[in-house]
Amino acid sequence: MSQIHPLSDERTLALYKTMQIIRQTEEELARCHQRGLIHGACHTYVGQEAIATGVCAHLTDRDPIFSTHRGHGHALAKGMPPRELIAELFGRSTGCSRGRGGSMHLFSPEIGMMGTSGIVGPCLLQACGGGYSSKILKNGTVAAAFFGDGAVNNGAFHEGLNMASIWKLPVLFICENNQYATEVPFSYSSGNPAVGSRGAAYGMPGITVDGNDVLEIYRVTGEAIERARNGDGPTLIECKTYRTRAHAEGMGDFTYRTKEEVASWKERCPIARLRTESVNLLQAFDTVDQEVASLVKEAQDFAVRSEVPQPRTATEHVYSTRVVDIPTPKAESQSRELSFVAATLEALDHAMAADPNIFVMGEGIGVRGGNFKTTHGLYAKYGAERLCDTPICERGFVGLACGAAMTGTRPIIDFMFIDFINDSFGEIVNQIAKMQYMSSGRLKMPVLLRGCGGVGHSAATHHSGMYHSIYSHIPGLRVVLPSNPYDAKGLMAHALRSDDPVLFLEHRELMQTKGSVPVEHYEIPFGKARVARAGTDVTVVALSLMVQHAMKAAEQLAGENISVEIIDPRTVSPLDVDSILQSVSKTGRLLVVDEAFGPCGFASEIAAHVADAGFNDLDAPIKRLHGAFAPTPYAPTLDRAVVPDVEQVAKAIRDLVGE
Repeated sequence: MSQIHPLSDERTLALYKTMQIIRQTEEELARCHQRGLIHGACHTYVGQEAIATGVCAHLTDRDPIFSTHRGHGHALAKGMPPRELIAELFGRSTGCSRGRGGSMHLFSPEIGMMGTSGIVGPCLLQACGGGYSSKILKNGTVAAAFFGDGAVNNGAFHEGLNMASIWKLPVLFICENNQYATEVPFSYSSGNPAVGSRGAAYGMPGITVDGNDVLEIYRVTGEAIERARNGDGPTLIECKTYRTRAHAEGMGDFTYRTKEEVASWKERCPIARLRTESVNLLQAFDTVDQEVASLVKEAQDFAVRSEVPQPRTATEHVYSTRVVDIPTPKAESQSRELSFVAATLEALDHAMAADPNIFVMGEGIGVRGGNFKTTHGLYAKYGAERLCDTPICERGFVGLACGAAMTGTRPIIDFMFIDFINDSFGEIVNQIAKMQYMSSGRLKMPVLLRGCGGVGHSAATHHSGMYHSIYSHIPGLRVVLPSNPYDAKGLMAHALRSDDPVLFLEHRELMQTKGSVPVEHYEIPFGKARVARAGTDVTVVALSLMVQHAMKAAEQLAGENISVEIIDPRTVSPLDVDSILQSVSKTGRLLVVDEAFGPCGFASEIAAHVADAGFNDLDAPIKRLHGAFAPTPYAPTLDRAVVPDVEQVAKAIRDLVGE
């Protein structure tokens, strides 16, 4: 490039200063790692400074960025003070993530730094969520995802670019191709080594630039951001660059690349290049170097002086602490018979009318109204952006929901069957469930994941799962299983105002069951069990469809003078243990009925609680009744054999009362 370029001296100096802040901060962090001041990994950005600098120079605090494990440079370029970054890697309470993140988990939503991830790929999907929020909120923001060459061989790359393309999302996909994914060369791992060319396959501009040329990156990304703000959709930009330090500090570097290769790339240093191309500013550059050195020195001193987090705070912000009023139906409320589905639809319609930031995504939930009519009629009311039909890409749109929730909207994912959403397990467990915690409560995660589960209709093994025990094991998630239309409406209404991610699991065999449901709006708080039937001889705790089975069994047994109390927890996370203990203290016996597999399950958790806190009230051993420990088969005779029925529940109660 010529030594004459179109940028003003002021802008050139600003770009140079940002690159120097990144470089000098990273070099200081490398020294601190050698001194043992950094407790975990340290992934530096040395050699790649031009990319974050050129991109973020166009972004405001309102524009969200989503980053990867090598995110120091992105955070600093977005405006994070070096003191907050260094303090974070020192594990101090003044760090950007309050000591919860370290090198790979940097959060500063105040400046649009929405987090970095130690998992490859989620940032692409979350940026799509930021772009979708921009469409819903109509706030003109542009989201950017920074990712390495390793991510382009990940399914999230395909799903993210495809979603961004079909919905024309205002998103920049910035591939920092530094030639290696950890220690695997890109030349080996990719059948198509030209990342920029892949944009055409998704109907978007795909550009390849010299990742060490900050001026060219600034120009190209400026044009892409302008297109995005004008509603012209996403852009894929491949920046060819190189990290000149090891994958992480302390790791060996020359088993997979040579010293000569590293040395040759050091000669292409982006900072030195800008100095060469702006010789009229050399004196000003020298002044910047000194200013930045003082800034980094002060930042390191600040981090050393900062307090460590108090151990008592280690479990804070797992869930939202926001308190909301719970509307309850009046005693004289008008009711009518509604199906389970119609009850949830009523709650959803009410919430969407009240909150324009709610949108629903899923396969066939638009004009068609959902496979189970869960969104019937809503498309005509709220339109295509708020009732968005998706490709079959569960990981993709669940990851999008995470980014959307982080950027101010309230996504609902209608996943049809829980077996399908298991494809997005990592997005739920590693991202959605942890965001509030890792951001120290600064990011909320109002994501509602709803759909079917349960054995029936000879649906076989990929349409019959429940999996609530697995998901209830995850801190940060709420797991809800209504057993009747009244609870379905009230729990759905509450979920639609929760700041926590909620898995709302509806048993397929309950979807068309009917019950009395008040006309007025009401909510049922999480963690409050229901006494479905009062009794004195035995307590039965049951979930979802098993509540209905237990009720029928109890009616049979009443003729045998066996009085059964049935507790419906409604939610398994949180779990209302107190109500269960209260019932057991009255009856002295406990049976837990759950159609899901037995080992490590919901019933085991209840049994452990009661054995611990209610042992002296027990007159007989705790019993559990489960579905078979096997995948769900197809043939009706086999299908029925793997799940408890009314007669099995009744027999289990008789046996327990007889002990």
